[in-house]
Formats: sequence, structure tokens, C-alpha cells
Amino acid sequence: MPPVLQNIFALPLRGLTWLGGQGTRAVAAVVFIALAVPPLGALLRPYVTEAIFVLLCISFMRVDLAALTGHLRRPALVATATVWTMIGVPVIIGLIVHVTGLTARAPDLALALMLQSMASPMMAAPALAALMGLDATLVLVTLVSATALVPFTASLFASLFLDGMLSISPPALGLKLLGILAASLLAATVIRQIFGAAAIQRHRQPIDGFNIVILLVFATAIMGDVASDLVARPVSTIGFAALAFAIYFTLLAVTTLLFRRIGYERALALGLMVSQRNLGLMLAATAGALPPTTWLYFAMTQFPIHLAPYMLMPIARRLTARAQASGAAATGGKAASG
Repeated sequence: MPPVLQNIFALPLRGLTWLGGQGTRAVAAVVFIALAVPPLGALLRPYVTEAIFVLLCISFMRVDLAALTGHLRRPALVATATVWTMIGVPVIIGLIVHVTGLTARAPDLALALMLQSMASPMMAAPALAALMGLDATLVLVTLVSATALVPFTASLFASLFLDGMLSISPPALGLKLLGILAASLLAATVIRQIFGAAAIQRHRQPIDGFNIVILLVFATAIMGDVASDLVARPVSTIGFAALAFAIYFTLLAVTTLLFRRIGYERALALGLMVSQRNLGLMLAATAGALPPTTWLYFAMTQFPIHLAPYMLMPIARRLTARAQASGAAATGGKAASG
């Protein structure tokens, strides 16, 4: 490659490498950048589906195939986690919405909460788990199985709890989800074949940086109207933000406790996944035809999604170090006994 072209490509590569090195700090900064530049929201909103596709492609590209095979040989954990996130969570949220009468008193908020609970985990969840040093492969496998169920579970829970407020076509949604998954898996496979797993691992930081750029595209598209909403109705906007944080950390804590027997490090990875719902797919399924209040709550969910990994990083490091120490001790014990 000519030196001029090398210099042209070297500059953005260095920028992505630096950005990827920032880890969860950069993920946290995404939400504030999206909030500070409202015009980007209108510009990037048409590209939500493309952003979701790229995020999943990156996740497939970086998957540890050996670990993936191991999880597939022990499907009970993945099946249990899938049932919890796709059936347990929407049932609990739906019952709370029904018992509290929220559907009658605040139907737009009830719609937002049900769509959030019915959504599959966010496409970026494996990448965020990797940034935190958690088991990204377990998250990815569960993400794929949960996404495959969305056409059926979303339609079921919409008919049970939304009382005609939303009409979702399972065949159309299913085809779209399958198309995104198949295309991203194919693209990731081609990339792995061309460059090799070793090269992908070597360039981990610039790939992380590119992933953060795509997260910015998605967050900006969702949060384009937040600044104006904060000025027009500050109380409800702040209240929705508090509610979004409460739901996020409740799902995180409950899931971590439910799966604590597999080790808190892996349980936290599942908790991270369950608390991050893929609202982008629900927006795509409804063509964005949602009430303003529902849009506002969706925008507020971006705050815990992007800030929580940074806030949880010290806990994740301690749990990972403890798991590694336990593994080293077990290996040493076996060697000594041998």
C-alpha cells in the first residue's frame, strides 16, 4: 500500500484504538454526547436498523468458538436464562402494570414498559460484557436464542397485557429478526475467514472503538428530543429517568441473585444482558409509530444502559479476579494431587 494511503488509514485507526482503550468510560460518554447534540438525532434516526446490524455483526465476529461449543454442549443454563429474560421478565412486568392499573391511568407509559419487557436483550450486550471482562460468549448465545423467540413471545404478551394498544405481526417481525441475525452472522463469518481470529484479537481495541462509534449512532437516534423534553416537562423527564434506572438495576440484581450458583461473575454477565433490552428492534417493528411519552421513556433508558457498565466496572473486576484465582487454585490443587 502506498505511504500516503497508509497515513490516511493510520490516523482513524489510531483514533479508534484510543477510543477503544477508554472502555466503559467511552460508553458512558456516549449518552452525554447524544444529549448535547440534538440535531444528530434527526439525522441518524433512519439508521437505527443498520446500527443494530453492525453491533450484532461485531458480537458474532468476536465470539470465542471454543467457549460457544462448550455452552452448546450444556444447553440447560442458556435455556433457563432465555426463559427468564423472554417469559419471566414480561410476565412480572405485565402483572405489575395490570395490578397497579397503569394501563388505564398512564397507557403510554404502560406501553413503554411492556415493550421494554417484551424486547430481546440489546445487540450490544455481548460487546459491553467483553469490555467489562465478563463472559461475552454466554451472553451472545443467550442473546441469539432469546432473539429467536421474540416474534412469538412479543405477540403473546402484547395480546395479554396491551389490550389492543399495539399490533405486532409475528411473521413480519420474525422475518426481520431472522434476516438481521443471518446477515450479521454471514458477514462476521466472512470477516473471520478473511482476517482470522488471531488478527481480530490483535485489533481488539480499534474494534472496541468502532463498536462505541456505532453505539453513539444508536443512542443519538433515540435521544434526539431529550433536551427539548427536559425543558418542556422537566418533572416527568427526570421521573422517567429515575424509573429507567430503578428497572435496570432491579433486573440486574434479581437476575444476578437467581443465577448466583453458576458464579457471580457469570451471573453478573447475565444480569447485564437481561437489564439491557433491545428497544431498537421494537422501534423497528412498530415503524416508530409510538406516543411521545413512550419515546421519551425509551430515550431515558439509554442513561442506565450506557452508565451502568462504567458504574459496575469495579465490581466486575473484583468478581473476575476472584473467579480467576479460584480457577488457578483448582488447577494447582489438581497438579499437586497428580
